[in-house]
Amino acid sequence: MTPDTLPRFRAENFRNMLRHGLITVAFCCVIGTGLSISGNGTWASQMVYSLSIGTISWLVIDSGRLMLSGHKEVLWPKGLWGYGLVALGVTVGFFVGNAIGDAFVGAPPLEFRSFAARKTASTIVITLAATIGMCYFFFSLGKSRHMQSQLDVAQREATEARLKLLETQLEPHMLFNTLANLRVLITLDPPRAVAMLDRLNSYLRVTLSGSRTLAHPLSAEFDRLGDYLELMSVRMGERLRYTLDLPEDLRDIPVPPLLLQPLVENSIRHGLEPKVEGGEIAVRARRNGDRLVIEVNDTGVGLDAALPPDGGSGFGLEQVRERLATVYGAHSEMRLAAAPAGGACAMLSFPLPMAAP
Repeated sequence: MTPDTLPRFRAENFRNMLRHGLITVAFCCVIGTGLSISGNGTWASQMVYSLSIGTISWLVIDSGRLMLSGHKEVLWPKGLWGYGLVALGVTVGFFVGNAIGDAFVGAPPLEFRSFAARKTASTIVITLAATIGMCYFFFSLGKSRHMQSQLDVAQREATEARLKLLETQLEPHMLFNTLANLRVLITLDPPRAVAMLDRLNSYLRVTLSGSRTLAHPLSAEFDRLGDYLELMSVRMGERLRYTLDLPEDLRDIPVPPLLLQPLVENSIRHGLEPKVEGGEIAVRARRNGDRLVIEVNDTGVGLDAALPPDGGSGFGLEQVRERLATVYGAHSEMRLAAAPAGGACAMLSFPLPMAAP
């Protein structure tokens, strides 16, 4: 929905109006108390005058700005319309508010006309200063809120662009590794190469048929991971065994796409392939309080033997770290550890969405 088609009387606008009204009432109470202390009348009468003038000015100006700019994102009329609205609010608030105050104290309507010029001028100056000051405060507050929303949009778009970039780096990485393995298999075992090519074709069709999104259900991530492991099973045969454990209550949790595949790919490439008899990969998701924990365990050669000679953690693992940091910031965690029974364990942990049961 574009800013020009936003509902005029949406709940957010009414919440802002109510907030402005409460601030106006508090400000009027301060003015009324100050005037009564200075000896300009009783506290009750000054409060009635102050609240009447202030709240009526607020109602005129706040409802007027919604009528003039309610479909826009910045809820303040531009140019002369804005100045005219303030002038109208001050005028209506001054006259109607004074009439209400006069009625409360039992004075003739609009008694201020019989006041000395100095007292009348002071009343007008206080009304003008208070109304204009509050209007400027509310305008600055709204402008700050609008700029913050624009900043949030820009940050969200930057995050989306970064996630897209990371995903475009991960997919070719996986594809190139698969094609390299397929090239070897064509020479050694053509029938298995054909089966692997069919799996690859199915995997790519599923991957490319859906629109690219910044998040998808954890069940979709596990399904995609199952396709990938089936693809690898064609090449490795009985040397690769795997289990995928996803509790039913976690299936709809949104996660970034391609979050788990680099971890599994790392386990196969650096853990199971160097081991003659192969091994098993187990991917499990579980809830730990208000956090989601996903573990990728393998029974490969172990963490020390699996790490690259330069001590790095590999391209795929670095990309997973970056994706977690981009989406969840400092609230995410990724750990690599040696499994007690041999092999390695990669653990991801990040907050569950607030709406998750």
